Amino acid sequence: MYIVLFLYNGNRRGYMVRRRRKRIFKKNKKKKIEFHIDLGFLLGIAIWIFKIGVVCLMAFVWVWFFGQQVSTVGDSMKPVLSNGDVVLVNRIRYNAMAPKRGDIIMFKPKGNENVHYYTKRIIGLPGESVEIIENRIYIDGEKLEEEYETTDISDVGIADEKIELAEDEYFVLGDNRASSEDSRNADVGNVKREYIYGKAWFVISPWKSFGWVK
Repeated sequence: MYIVLFLYNGNRRGYMVRRRRKRIFKKNKKKKIEFHIDLGFLLGIAIWIFKIGVVCLMAFVWVWFFGQQVSTVGDSMKPVLSNGDVVLVNRIRYNAMAPKRGDIIMFKPKGNENVHYYTKRIIGLPGESVEIIENRIYIDGEKLEEEYETTDISDVGIADEKIELAEDEYFVLGDNRASSEDSRNADVGNVKREYIYGKAWFVISPWKSFGWVK
């Protein structure tokens, strides 16, 4: 009987020890898993920060070598751009490709170096004809469908008749057409390719307007 009791107590004690070890092992295993999860999270954060750093560095290099800061004068491009917005101008884009309809460009009318840069949107392309009839723009006789916000055209100016663009000329308008001096005005007229400074592509100031120019 003593032997049996001893064996029983021994087995029970061994069972309790094994159970305690099992519990400790599970606890340690859980801690180890939690540690790996935290390490993975930190690694993800580090990679994310690294990518942002690389993008910022590339943007800085791009702006330093290929960009230029220009302040917007007037509200002719509202709501996209407002008076005083500081815009980064992509100066090399048009070395690789031609300006497109819908691009917002910076230029000096008639190439006059004594005036500020004008900011307008390209409407007509080289070789096309432009007409403005009852607040509608027609390119080569077809109505232009615009996907950006504009105001009504109350004054067509010199565009009261069909305008034929030369092979190096662009017709431009401000989005705020009720208050814009653009290709409708004789002082601006059609914009020659050589007068285009670059494409407005990013607003850096003020902070509320920070972002891509669309």
